[in-house]
Order: sequence, then C-alpha cells, then structure tokens
Amino acid sequence: MPSDKRGQGVAEPLKIAFLASETEPAQRALKRLTSRYGSAPLDQADVIVALGGDGFMLQTLHGTQSMDLPVYGMNCGTIGFLMNEYSEKDLPQRLARAEEAVINPLAMCAVDRNGDVHEALAINEVSLLRAGPQAAKLRISVDGKVRMEELVCDGALVCTPAGSTAYNYSAHGPILPIGADILALTAMAAFRPRRWRGALLPKTAHVRFDVLEPEKRPVMADADGRSVRDVVSVDVHSEPSIRHRILFDPGHGLEERLIREQFL
Repeated sequence: MPSDKRGQGVAEPLKIAFLASETEPAQRALKRLTSRYGSAPLDQADVIVALGGDGFMLQTLHGTQSMDLPVYGMNCGTIGFLMNEYSEKDLPQRLARAEEAVINPLAMCAVDRNGDVHEALAINEVSLLRAGPQAAKLRISVDGKVRMEELVCDGALVCTPAGSTAYNYSAHGPILPIGADILALTAMAAFRPRRWRGALLPKTAHVRFDVLEPEKRPVMADADGRSVRDVVSVDVHSEPSIRHRILFDPGHGLEERLIREQFL
C-alpha cells in the first residue's frame, strides 16, 4: 500500500478514487463515502476503492490495469470473495494497513469460424463451453505438444490461483495457493475420458484448445465475461507483463481465504 508520508516528513491524506457498481446498495455507499472522504480523479489517486461485488471488482481491475494502482474492494454485493467487509469508519487507516496481493491475468486469443481473432484478459479463468445441444469435442495441447487428442465434455477451463475458487471450484477443480506458479486445467462434465480430473500446469505453460467438429458441436469461449461464439481454437497463457494489485485487510487476504475455503 502506498505510504501516506510524503515530502519532508509531512503527512498527507491518501487520495482515494471511489468507483461503484450500478446497484442501489453500491450507489448509496458511494454517496456516503464520497461525502465523508471526498473522491480524487483516477489520474490523481493513490488508491482505488471499488464498491460492489466480485463482478464489479473484476471490471474495475480490467478497466484500470494500465494505471498500476492498488484496488481495495468493499463488498456491496453477494459473495465478495475478492472484497473486504463494508465499513465507513476509519477508511484511510484501513487502507494504510492493508496487505497487497499481486495477480497476473491470463491472456486469451480465440479464433472463430470466420477466421476473426479475438483477444482478452482474464483474472479468474478462460473457459470453453458447449453452445449447442451436443457435447463439445476438444483437442488439448500444452506448449505445442498434444496432450489429449479428444476430450468430450460440456467445457473446459484454465484458471489462475485467484480464480481457482470460482467456476473452477464449482467444476470440482483444485484450489490453488495464491503464491503458486501453477495454472489449473479443469473439465466440466467430462464424458470421455470419463475419469479425467484435469491437470496442474506450470504458470509458464501455453495451452491450446482446438474445437473438433465446430459446426456440429459449436463452442463459445469466455474470459471473465468477455465471450466469443463459434470458436475453432483458443490459446491461453499467463501474462506476466500485466499485474493487478489487490488490497485486503490484515489476516483476510487471498492466501487466508483460499485456505479457509478448503475447510468449509
């Protein structure tokens, strides 16, 4: 977290930029907090406070990734795995004490049936999902080597440690420690091979999905809500040149949350 000490030992308040989702609770919180603390323009801020749920937190991180500003989320939504508890009291002190987690996103490059190329970044996961009544057929390659000639399934995903408790966990994938240089590759409702439970891959791995029978078995790709229909191939890798800085209250960071989720 940036220090609030600047100049020659003179304390200056942190410049906070508040962003909020369009939901009524988040908008009410925005009015109360800006009335109490003010709100700096993004280009002058030391820290961003995002008000909403996990979806808005992801939206904020994507929208401000070029600024290299830490983002502190306060939960005005439902789950709030990436968020801190909402409180209007002592916010500058909470920000000064906050612990930082740094996350590298996944880069997706998807090619559709028209040959158009679509690129997007994902903090949680890149997923491929069947888009018709029949199961998808996927060929999976890792670092240029085919590892599975044919996976028949409802879909498959690659996730970061930060996203391992999201869709990945619902699909019975593993929870990854936040500091692990690992990606999880997980299938959704695998039909053949029926017992395949996915794979753990090094963070440096480049994963490619080729869609088999794309006209008969259409597939869509999704990167944190950015969807591409009728894909024929999707390449996924971690993007180390981009980092997202997320702030958590002491003792409630991502590492603690990931461990806690495994004992619920």
